[in-house]
Amino acid sequence: MNSTSTSDVIGRRVEVNGEHATVRFSGLVPPVAGLWLGVEWDNPERGKHDGSHEGTVYFKCRHPTAGSFIRPHKVNFGVDFLTAIKNRYVLEDEPKEEETEQIVIIGNKPVETVGFDSVIKQQSQLSKLQDVSLRNCAVNGAGDKGGIAKACPNIRSIDLSKNLLSSWEEVIDIADQLKHLEVLNLSENKLTFPSSSPSPTGTFSTLKVLVLNRTGITWAEVLRCASGWPVLEKLYLESNNIVISERPTDVLQTVKLLDLSSNQLIDENQLFLIAYLPRLEQLILSDIGISSIHFPDAGIGCKTSMFPSLQYLVLNDNQIAQWSFMNELDKLQSLHALSCTRNPLTEGSKDAQTTRQFIIARIGQLRTLNKCAIEPEERRGAELDYRKAFGNEWKKAGGHQDPEKNRPNEEFLAAHPRYQALCLKYGAPEDGELKTQQPFLLKNQLLTLKIKYPNQHDQKVIEKQLPDSMTVQKVKGLLSRLLKVPVSELLLSYESPKMPGKEVELENDLQPLQFYSVENGDCLLVRW
Repeated sequence: MNSTSTSDVIGRRVEVNGEHATVRFSGLVPPVAGLWLGVEWDNPERGKHDGSHEGTVYFKCRHPTAGSFIRPHKVNFGVDFLTAIKNRYVLEDEPKEEETEQIVIIGNKPVETVGFDSVIKQQSQLSKLQDVSLRNCAVNGAGDKGGIAKACPNIRSIDLSKNLLSSWEEVIDIADQLKHLEVLNLSENKLTFPSSSPSPTGTFSTLKVLVLNRTGITWAEVLRCASGWPVLEKLYLESNNIVISERPTDVLQTVKLLDLSSNQLIDENQLFLIAYLPRLEQLILSDIGISSIHFPDAGIGCKTSMFPSLQYLVLNDNQIAQWSFMNELDKLQSLHALSCTRNPLTEGSKDAQTTRQFIIARIGQLRTLNKCAIEPEERRGAELDYRKAFGNEWKKAGGHQDPEKNRPNEEFLAAHPRYQALCLKYGAPEDGELKTQQPFLLKNQLLTLKIKYPNQHDQKVIEKQLPDSMTVQKVKGLLSRLLKVPVSELLLSYESPKMPGKEVELENDLQPLQFYSVENGDCLLVRW
């Protein structure tokens, strides 16, 4: 049992054949003689019962099959921090034929030493360490008082994930000896946290990044401990079954990144409790099950006072299925980047490009979507396509090209809050732009089109037959080969006998001719 006394094992974290557990019982289990440890496994499928044996309850588990009884000699209680550091980082000396003998003066007496240079070398190695990874090294605590500070005082970043730490006090004992600590990862340590007293002042005075994923911490415990994190900038709380129960007051005010991913109990009302963290720039809400959001303090076309500094929002793997969610995100005054992959809204559509365009058009200040930059040309094309796609709906709702008659109803404005702004930006859609597209069954029909070159008077007008499903990009490729002009220099538009004097730009390379309502007898205008 690694010299650990049986009276001090309850609550300790242990490892058995690669599996982690918490000791819940130590004692006799009749009729079998000898000492037993009752453990609750992190993986409930690893156990056999709930802590009971032949009708007697020896300990309790959260899951009916998470418990087991194990002999003490089969359990690993782990090692202290400094032992783990030496096991991982101290290099073995190169093989030598014989050890070097040195004379060292201790007091007034000369003392012969063998291998003294090896000790100095090890101390030098440890003192230089700044970034340390002890993941899954069975670390159970600080060890001898002051030992860490003496051996490796320059550590700035530690990964202590998946170890055998059992309490926040044990973490403090380690961190209190590291005066330059900036990054601390404690993920996958099942920790108990203090019920009242905050962390000692100064222990985490330089800590900027804290990772507490899958530690079992509650929101109340976060706020209780946070008073000891005066300069914390990044806090990761993934997979803790957190419920945001109260608003942070005088704590977490320096946090710029907060990760609440995979906490399935969080809803939009709880998010409002953290909406006024003054420096929060990045909020990660992947896999929390959220499906709706509404900022009650902001009407159509207005900005919310909530999340004033939020620039980057991650909403992957949720249940977002309504466009109203994207409309609400446009109310965030600083939002520049959004990730929202694997949601019903983005996965249900067959046309991923159209979905991307509609998100861009609905959130006016967005610069990056799903980690892809939004160039000015893409935004212009997305907004023009959106303006056209909902043009008929706008007209039916009371929209009009004449500003004095342009009064779409509240229902349309609620569904498309930016539509009026886009009309001001690009002009209201003309009737010719809103012609009904050909039925899907006819999408492969051939169009007979004239092709003119307004700026090239020596080029003759030609006639071509093109399928109306052909994209603008492919048309440009055809013309590039015909004219020996680079695709990037070609600008296309068209005019129709049905719209005399009106020229419609084909500004989106990814759309088919059918999208722009190009018909038989129309004329393509090519410029470069």
